[in-house]
Amino acid sequence: MTFNQLKLSEKVLAAIEAAGYTTPTPIQAQAIPVALEGRDVVGIAQTGTGKTASFVLPLLTMLEKGRARARMPRSLILEPTRELAAQVAEAIEALGSQHKLTVALLIGGVSFDDQERKLERGADILIATPGRLLDHFGRGKLLMSAVDYLVIDEADRMLDMGFIPDIERICKLLPPTRQTLFFSATMPPEIQKLTEQFLRNPEQIRVSAPATTAKLITQKLKFSPADSKMKRHVLRELIRSEVGAVKNAIIFCNRKRDVAVLHKSLVKHGFNAAALHGDLDQRQRMATLEGFRKGEITYLAASDVAARGLDIPDVSHIFNFDVPISPEDYVHRIGRTGRAGREGYTAMIVTPKEMKALAAIESLTKAKIEWIDGEPSTENLAQADFSERRERGRRGRGKGEREERKEAAPRQPQSQQQAPQQAPQQQAEVRAFSGKSRRRDKDSSVSRYHRELLPPATSAPVVGLGEHVPEFLKRPVRAAS
Repeated sequence: MTFNQLKLSEKVLAAIEAAGYTTPTPIQAQAIPVALEGRDVVGIAQTGTGKTASFVLPLLTMLEKGRARARMPRSLILEPTRELAAQVAEAIEALGSQHKLTVALLIGGVSFDDQERKLERGADILIATPGRLLDHFGRGKLLMSAVDYLVIDEADRMLDMGFIPDIERICKLLPPTRQTLFFSATMPPEIQKLTEQFLRNPEQIRVSAPATTAKLITQKLKFSPADSKMKRHVLRELIRSEVGAVKNAIIFCNRKRDVAVLHKSLVKHGFNAAALHGDLDQRQRMATLEGFRKGEITYLAASDVAARGLDIPDVSHIFNFDVPISPEDYVHRIGRTGRAGREGYTAMIVTPKEMKALAAIESLTKAKIEWIDGEPSTENLAQADFSERRERGRRGRGKGEREERKEAAPRQPQSQQQAPQQAPQQQAEVRAFSGKSRRRDKDSSVSRYHRELLPPATSAPVVGLGEHVPEFLKRPVRAAS
């Protein structure tokens, strides 16, 4: 099948030919004709199968007629991250080169004023992240009553990032007669419920089994007996073992702070590396991605912000510094390599405490991943776990251990913990003497001073000043003449 058989417009076909594409991918071949018929679509395909063009090409064809009005976009594309939104905008710019459609990009990290000016001019295609879109709507700068086409991309990633309530709110703001194109790599129950609620008799297109990995990707495992320093050493050994084959590589960590530490370690050991995580501002993130695409950066230490949908077509290697917490994230991470028919290589470092997460990944993908030096034995796992716990104890006890020591300490008898009771008359005199300041702050210097002046609890009641007569009252007074 060719693109000429998909009923796309002449302008779109000319842009496809100029871009050098000849044959549609399976998801494109099945989704584009259904979308051009005006039907809702649910597309389920693994990452790297060309889902972006599956909705961009029919959208460009359908928007050729008509014109957008101020603050009233004609179509809306929702993306979970800024990088994905910017990437879709680049794809529309390339494939829509024969059109004069206006495109507005609403993402965080960019001035509201610049985005509002684009909305005022009118947008045929509005690409946005859910949070920034609702911000503009709340400011009264955006009306969504004219949206005829809605695209929800990477829906399962939306679920992971907690955007489903925002998606539901946005769908309720749109006209009920709209056409919806819905794309996801997996179909968990929450996403299935969303499609049943907001799509009308959709055509479901599934081009691969859920959560499967590409067959052209070589997957390996490497055992590490401990975390932190040892894992970084194992990673460097992995990289050096593939140094002749590595063109570029993404190294995934579970936490942003680990990305920063790993980046510094790689640079210290002479690797051409950069970091990408959610704490960087938008300009830094885009500059880093651009440098990686151009080959100026060889190793990209990243959090899962780079795991979904980023179109970097020729990534040769993926290294998982941490086993991902969610098994689905493993599929998306390694999907950054082996794209567009190319071969890819992935290696993941596994510690003893990550063996359960590895088992969940193999259960999801229904495939056994090969170990580089052979699968670690039970004895090796037990010894590594013991060594790791001993090292943690040597570095210092944590807060939990301090609490355990405190709880384990012998308690004093109840009789020693409670102070002897004072007689009611003595308690009243103490309160009258010490005043309110003692009740407000028992540890203040005034309170300590008062407590020193108070008589012992067992003494007789004090009459007048007692023995505590100030010296200035004892001085003789000169009588008046």
